[in-house]
Amino acid sequence: MRIVALADTHNLHRGLSIPDGDILIHAGDITAGGTLRELADFAAYFDSLPHRHKIIVAGNHDFCFEQNREKSVLKFKNCIYLQDQSITIEGVKFYGSPWQPWFLDWAFNLDRGPEMREKWDLIPPDTDVLITHGPPFGVRDKAYGEHLGCQDLLEALERVRPSVHIFGHIHEGAGITSNKNIIFINASSCNGNYELVNAPIVYDYDC
Repeated sequence: MRIVALADTHNLHRGLSIPDGDILIHAGDITAGGTLRELADFAAYFDSLPHRHKIIVAGNHDFCFEQNREKSVLKFKNCIYLQDQSITIEGVKFYGSPWQPWFLDWAFNLDRGPEMREKWDLIPPDTDVLITHGPPFGVRDKAYGEHLGCQDLLEALERVRPSVHIFGHIHEGAGITSNKNIIFINASSCNGNYELVNAPIVYDYDC
């Protein structure tokens, strides 16, 4: 199963060259200002791509999903939106969630500690591919000289141990790394200056 992952496109999606694959995943920050008009343009573009399956989660810029989830989802004709939900495709279980520790006054913010743990406790233990907007603490999460990821998410990963964790949010951390259990993919398309510089990441998942 070939997974194509991207995130943090911030309305610059039409400047990307999207590789072929079986499943196309966007890990949030589709828009810049979070409006339905921005989302509609992305939805038309995303729906037109030939991948058999498409999955998105929202990010902290995507206010439209937080404020009007139903209208946002209806912009898409051929895409799966996951918000604290899972779906199994060809025997592989995907789980998606948009939340991150409080970050300015953006969307899907929660306080570190019990609020964040409550969300991560929802991740099923048999999840194969986890998709979140934000990174776990210490994993491709460094910006401004600090690690900005979620410690509670890191602890949840120790419980769930998905094969792959796809995220974005911290543009400066774009790329792939791994430990003995998990492949981590920060699929941010933009750099810290919101310039579209990173190609989508392709990962061949061994089912």
